[in-house]
Amino acid sequence: MTEYRRTYIPGASWFFTVNLAERKDNRLLIDNIDLLRQAFVYTKQRHPFRLDAAVILPDHLHCIWTLPQRTLIFPAGGIC
Repeated sequence: MTEYRRTYIPGASWFFTVNLAERKDNRLLIDNIDLLRQAFVYTKQRHPFRLDAAVILPDHLHCIWTLPQRTLIFPAGGIC
């Protein structure tokens, strides 16, 4: 298994992309934009972050988040 070496900087910004499993002719994200917006609000209440930018496309999304100074990111992807 590959071990990635990453620098963990408190308060860092993170870019990520989320793709739907079935991308062809899929409009799930834009057809349910209000539900997606609610999911962001729900997540921010439990795991504080600043949403710097988001691009929502029919079958995938791109985001840049900045985490609070005190937040730790673990290699397994957990936030605490």
